[in-house]
Amino acid sequence: MRLRGPIGAAAMAVIATVAVPVTAAVPAAADPGVPGAPPPAVDPAMTRTGLISIESVGPHRDHLRIASAAMRRIIEVDVLRGSGSAPRPTLYLLDGVDGETTSGWLSKGGAAEFFADKPVDAVLTSGGTGSMYSDWDRHDSALGLNRWETFLTEELPPIVESLLRSNGRRAIAGVSMGAQAAMMLAQRHPGRYRAVAGLSGCYSTADPLGRAVTTITVASRGGNVENLWGPPNSPEWAEHDSLLGAEELRGTAIYLSAATGVPTGADLVAIAQSPTIVDALRTAGGGAALEAGARSCTERFARRLADLNIPATVEYDTAGMHTWPDFEAALPKAWAVLAPALAHPTP
Repeated sequence: MRLRGPIGAAAMAVIATVAVPVTAAVPAAADPGVPGAPPPAVDPAMTRTGLISIESVGPHRDHLRIASAAMRRIIEVDVLRGSGSAPRPTLYLLDGVDGETTSGWLSKGGAAEFFADKPVDAVLTSGGTGSMYSDWDRHDSALGLNRWETFLTEELPPIVESLLRSNGRRAIAGVSMGAQAAMMLAQRHPGRYRAVAGLSGCYSTADPLGRAVTTITVASRGGNVENLWGPPNSPEWAEHDSLLGAEELRGTAIYLSAATGVPTGADLVAIAQSPTIVDALRTAGGGAALEAGARSCTERFARRLADLNIPATVEYDTAGMHTWPDFEAALPKAWAVLAPALAHPTP
């Protein structure tokens, strides 16, 4: 395991604050830009999964509309076609808690530019607001019907990998909520992904810290966390815990990263460009606290992997907040671990 940078003591103080139970939730929105909007509509007649349409957005980018029988609605997916001739491996990129109508990896994270010359097809979903990219036990009045694990592992791959003429090699990566989900999916489906990368995520669900982080994530977008996996003491919470299920990651190339919450130059520019003072303070304070918390979560998961002698590459940056400029800067480091795992056929 490769560790870089000092361990930030401030992270533990932030986690102690995060662990306070959530007693109120903000209104949810199907589109994060429209406060109070209803959850995605469900179509009971949508009982078959299939590709509805393909729109060319650029020389190497397509926008897909896919009917999901699991979620009874159309899911928007963007595809970045890689360099060279097919077949190529496939990288699934998961967004954070906002689950915007266009993946933040595209609108803020520079994914289109980064992967333009890479021999990999990147697949980016949208609309997973507050969902943990998991299969929920029950329909939620704010966040709707979520069966993301089924969609990502059963419905989407046959469609998109056939369209792209994939070579069958896969990796998955995510940021924040998407980092936790990427690790969760890799752990719950051993062997499906050759590599997994988590940027600024938390990876437990069954311990007090994991329950608190998961509850805060769902509640921050108006959801009722008991609709996710039932009460926090139910077996499903433990089944989604990547610390408990870490052994299932053996043989998978793993990349983890987190920073300290100290702003970089790019963070300061982003703060300065905020439309109002309130937005600037929210970005500065929230970004610092979230990243310090993610740092502590990453340290815990890295120790768990080390205890099990499971190799992982872990990057601890001395500066960086929970913002897209920092996630964009981490992407090349993650790719340096993902690429070799995708490059070689199975012996």
